[in-house]
Parts: sequence; C-alpha cells; structure tokens
Amino acid sequence: MPSPRAEASDAALEWGDELPRHVRNAFGVRDVPVRPVRFGGLCAWRCGDVVIRPVQDNALAAWSARVLETLRADGLRIARPVRASDGRWVVAGWSACQYLSGAPEPRYDDLVDAAMRLHAATASVRRPRLLDDRDDLVARADAAAWGERTITLNPESGGVLFAELAGYRRKVRLPAQVVHADLFGTVLFDGNKPPAVLDLVPFWRPVEWAAAVVVVDALAWGNADPRLLSAWSHLEGWPQVLLRALLFRVALHAQHPAASAESLYGLEAATELIVPRL
Repeated sequence: MPSPRAEASDAALEWGDELPRHVRNAFGVRDVPVRPVRFGGLCAWRCGDVVIRPVQDNALAAWSARVLETLRADGLRIARPVRASDGRWVVAGWSACQYLSGAPEPRYDDLVDAAMRLHAATASVRRPRLLDDRDDLVARADAAAWGERTITLNPESGGVLFAELAGYRRKVRLPAQVVHADLFGTVLFDGNKPPAVLDLVPFWRPVEWAAAVVVVDALAWGNADPRLLSAWSHLEGWPQVLLRALLFRVALHAQHPAASAESLYGLEAATELIVPRL
C-alpha cells in the first residue's frame, strides 16, 4: 500500500485535468512550457523552475508554505514555496514551489537522517491551530495509535492486528514538537546532493516517532533491510515509538476504503520484525 498522500493525489489528478491558465498567470508562468511530472511521488506540473501541484487542504498548504519560506535545515534542500502575484500561497486549489532535481530512492538510512535534520529545524515551530480541528483518517489513526481515541477499524484489513499490538503499548515520556510523518517516497535524492524536502505535513509528536514512521514504511512497503531497525535503536524510547508508528500505519490501513487483507501483508511482515523488540 503506497503513501496515503500519493494515493489521494493519484485519485484526484493523474494529470487528467489541464493546469488552468489563470493559475499559470497567477504564479507568473503564463508563457513557460508546461509538462506533467512526478514530484516526490505526486502528480504535478512543471513550468520551468516552478512546480504547480493540486492542494487538498488550503489551510494546510498555506501553513506549510509559510513555514518552509524561511526554514533552514542543515544538510537538506528545501523546495521554497512560490507566491502568486497577489501574495497568496494557494490559487483555486493549486500551490507552487521551486523545482528541485531528484527522485525517491531506497536510501532509507539517509531518509531517516533527513527526518532528523528536518525536525532539528522545526523544533522552534509553534503547534499549528489547524491540528485542533483535524478529523480525517490520518488524524484518527494517529490519535488511536497513542491511545488518545478509540476508533472503529475493519477487522479484516487491520483491526484485529491493531488490537493485538495495542497490548504491547507502554507509557512514553518524550517531548512533542512539529514533525513531518509522510516522508517515505516524497523526499528526493540526486547523487551527492543533499536530500530534498518538498513540503511539511504537520503532526505534534516526538521526533523519534517520526523517524520510526519512516522505518515502518520502509519495512512494510520498501523492502528495506531489517538492519534498519538496529541502526536507529539508539533513539530515545525506540521500541515504543516503533510500536506507535506501526499502530499508526495499521490504524490508517484499517480505515482506508481501498484496503484489504491482501494489502495488509507488508504491515504484517513489519510486525514480525518489530514485535520481538518490544
């Protein structure tokens, strides 16, 4: 099962709609040749040095752009957002950012390292108010993974597995901050250039948990070497943040309308590797 964000983008676009001319005008690329691109796994349009992509949540896209406009992260490239001519970050459901070279690659240690570098930079970012009203599949899965909310899960696509895993949950005392927990498949690598981060999807959780989500995703869907589990075991609270990352993905899978017992296989394989470490 691929990244939920990539799935949503594919379903919404798959380049089926032309980029509206008034959107191109607004972002200053009216006369620039346009071509479809995969940008961090998402369907988008490249107009020279600018990428224009569809937005599912205007408030989230605007918040992300405001943060990334000035964020400085050591050892990372940041896709700087591009304002429209009237100063807006979002125009008619589209946002724009700087084009950066590269593609997602199975460089999972580098990906976890990129997560840690990014979150060192976001440590001072204030908790966004938009998290207060969030109530979607992702938010519900996140809260359920941390035992903050009880939700109904399809037993065949992960509900039974979630209940079994929840029994291993123990208290975690780690500070929370703004983290990005959808980095798998969306960070770009280009040779020896620093990894490129394209946006910021905020969660208010420990940085160790965000790193664990990358590891779980890599094990479940990226055919990662199980050694990845040991490589980052020095992180504080590692077994329990791994468990919560796994619970998060299982809960999300068990709510997803396209999920099935067959598509749960990757998470079941990751479970077999993680449970002995709890």
